[in-house]
Amino acid sequence: MPWQMKLEFLINKPIGVSFANGQGTSGILCSVENGQIYLLEYLYHTQFALKHYAFDEIQDIHPFPKCYNRF
Repeated sequence: MPWQMKLEFLINKPIGVSFANGQGTSGILCSVENGQIYLLEYLYHTQFALKHYAFDEIQDIHPFPKCYNRF
């Protein structure tokens, strides 16, 4: 499934984003508007930033996997 088709199911969920330039980031997908995603990313201590990335910068998007407790 192309990553664009996953977006509506990933709003308000943690995602990993891989970019066409080989870099990546992760955060909470806040919204999708005008060909851009808006991602809440952790910076430092108590600081978070809402960043936006254009669709043409993005290679793929993946939801975070579930945690499985071993205890």
